[in-house]
Amino acid sequence: MKIKTILLGLTAVTALAAPALAEYPERAIELTIPACAGGGTDTSARKLAILLEEKLGTSIAILNVGGGGGSVGASQFMQAKPDGYALFATWNSPLTTVPQVQNVAYALDSFTPIASTSETAYTLCVKTDFPATTGAEFLAELAANPGKYTYGNDGIGGTMQLAAERIFQAKGIDAIAIPFGGAGETLQNFLGGHVDIYGGSISTVLPYVENGEAKCPLVTSAADVPALSGASGLAALGLGDKETLLWRAILGPKGLDQAIVDKLAEVIDAAVNDPSYVEFLATKGEVPNVVKGEDLGARLQTEYDALAEVSKNLGL
Repeated sequence: MKIKTILLGLTAVTALAAPALAEYPERAIELTIPACAGGGTDTSARKLAILLEEKLGTSIAILNVGGGGGSVGASQFMQAKPDGYALFATWNSPLTTVPQVQNVAYALDSFTPIASTSETAYTLCVKTDFPATTGAEFLAELAANPGKYTYGNDGIGGTMQLAAERIFQAKGIDAIAIPFGGAGETLQNFLGGHVDIYGGSISTVLPYVENGEAKCPLVTSAADVPALSGASGLAALGLGDKETLLWRAILGPKGLDQAIVDKLAEVIDAAVNDPSYVEFLATKGEVPNVVKGEDLGARLQTEYDALAEVSKNLGL
């Protein structure tokens, strides 16, 4: 009789759980963005949220929590309940770069990877009178003149600096890193002649490449980037394993149910590949890139480990 009672109880629990998952989501979802409104991650997440609302049949409330290079928002989000109604739209830096140079309250396993959404390379650009045009010529010029050239970046230990140093360390290059508050500030100082090399996002510098004020010999992706036809990808230079990208992803709190993860990953995949979103990304120099679940977790860990080695070599 006891065995029969237990089996009946388990059946009842299963029956209750299945409909609950089938009905997810039943209420609004809160999407935390660890950056202020108006930035690249914010605009990308808001555009994606509109498509996700349509596909999930629920509303999505945006919560911007900026500060600390994304670490403030990440630290706050890790305390959310893992019920599927709290999601985290971030770029890779708060998870793989910031912890190298700041004491943060979270680790990679503080989150549940769901799916990445898009990616783009960083680029290194110079004025048109710089004595090199191709990627190979650019690296050779820097290698032949240790300590001569300065490059602007997004801050000490920022992703752009670490991306550049992965390449420079592989080639024995000594260039001087000059930190700024972001790509916009880096660009202003580059155009003003305060640094020799612009290091930052493609979308920020692209108008000045198009009007002939700058040229970009190198991108930090393994592959070439169509938006910068004159730039060399790292694979062509034998440095494909030194690739560092700016990429974005949606994560959940630690302990999120796998069935919810799978459902969200499927919906995010469909939204990211919606023609309207693909077109939107193209205007930002980005491309869709969906890596799901455990594969996304592995990507985060691989990048974290690679940047930890670079940080160690730099003494950060």
